[in-house]
Amino acid sequence: MFLPVQQPLKLLKQSALVLALSLSASWLTSAYAQEIIQSPYVAHSLRATHSLLLDITHAGQRIVAVGERGHVLYSDDEGKTWQQAKVPTQQLLTAVYFVDAQQGWAVGHDALILHTTDGGLTWAQQYQDLELEAPLLDIWFADQHTGFAVGAYGTLLHTQDGGQHWESINEALDNESGYHLNAITAVKDAGIFIVGEMGSMFRSTDLGASWETLTSPYEGSLFGVQATAQENTLLVYGLRGHVFRSADFGDSWQRIELRGANGPLEFGLADSSLLADGTVFIVGHGGSVLRSTDAGQSFSIYNRTDRLSLAGVTDTQGGNLILIGQHGIHLSSPTGAALQE
Repeated sequence: MFLPVQQPLKLLKQSALVLALSLSASWLTSAYAQEIIQSPYVAHSLRATHSLLLDITHAGQRIVAVGERGHVLYSDDEGKTWQQAKVPTQQLLTAVYFVDAQQGWAVGHDALILHTTDGGLTWAQQYQDLELEAPLLDIWFADQHTGFAVGAYGTLLHTQDGGQHWESINEALDNESGYHLNAITAVKDAGIFIVGEMGSMFRSTDLGASWETLTSPYEGSLFGVQATAQENTLLVYGLRGHVFRSADFGDSWQRIELRGANGPLEFGLADSSLLADGTVFIVGHGGSVLRSTDAGQSFSIYNRTDRLSLAGVTDTQGGNLILIGQHGIHLSSPTGAALQE
């Protein structure tokens, strides 16, 4: 049984069914399947750039993306060409984060955490809990030492030594129902913010020493949280095009109306990025690319003609976008349109 394509990509991250979905890709041959089964490392594949990818970020000038079968891809030429990193897992990777050009972490299924010290060229396993049976869905570090990972069933992990030791601190959150925690980020001049299933929201003003539960403006699942360039200001987003903005670190919220050429946006939104110039992008299903130049007060909407589900976005020095998701990597114009359009 496969998840229908219109389900939000964050839901795909939460379920091992995404692996079954990816196995149905037309390019997956029996020979390739045999190759990955025989090796504990990710098999090199010329088609990796067309595989399901779930997160993308910058490691200095390098661009790094992660996704199915433990694929980690990196580009040193603005996304024109990609190389496949050496990774000791075939697990689905759901998120990646770098604190500088060299130090980075990636998370995935079976509570897996990987670490790189060379800008994403090679990776080592840092943590895994097979008994937990919970995918990790996002990771964030304050510096090279202090970091947090969040995931399914209320999983919250914490490290103070760069990931040499990870500690479960689930009980730090008032989350008795064990709602999935989908995303974590830092908000400028405010603190750390977590969002998840059923509109759950948590914040910390003391680098995770204590956490406060907030009243959510939305009872549906929130799949992402994005800080803006303005202090105390953030955006949360999720199912059916719901986006909410707070200018006071979550004390109050404003619903952001999203209306495109064909009416209100109703596609699920999966991921986002803040560019150096303060522009915010949010991407999701139906090829949706949302762009804001006013710290999230309003958005322009572009729906790609391919209608592929998008799971991540970043920019190039030349001002174009790199979108990832279904069918891998898509080089795009600043609006999100394919470069050949």
